[in-house]
Amino acid sequence: MAGQGILEVTDANFEQEVLQSEQPVLVDFWAAWCGPCKALAPIVDELATQYAGQVKVAKLDVDRNNATPMRYGIRGIPALLLFKGGKVADQIVGYVPKDTIEKSLSRFVDQPTQA
Repeated sequence: MAGQGILEVTDANFEQEVLQSEQPVLVDFWAAWCGPCKALAPIVDELATQYAGQVKVAKLDVDRNNATPMRYGIRGIPALLLFKGGKVADQIVGYVPKDTIEKSLSRFVDQPTQA
């Protein structure tokens, strides 16, 4: 379910792709059966395009990967965790409008070039 510019992460590659990333990483914890996750997906896709080169955007399927959601206490999805320097810098749980996510991202990266 990952769109263009979005990385699929798993328990196996999470440390390398997210925790060791030079850039901030926005991770979308989702599942195929989750309605709000499907509603949030186009927003996450837009943000991946908008913040390309500034933020790495990744998706993690909680049904296929149990260890990582447990490690970060994910109890509800969709959940967006923003990692910076290998640590959780911000967390958004549930469906939220795009500007809520942008406000969170803007605290950690420069504003995107396109509006």
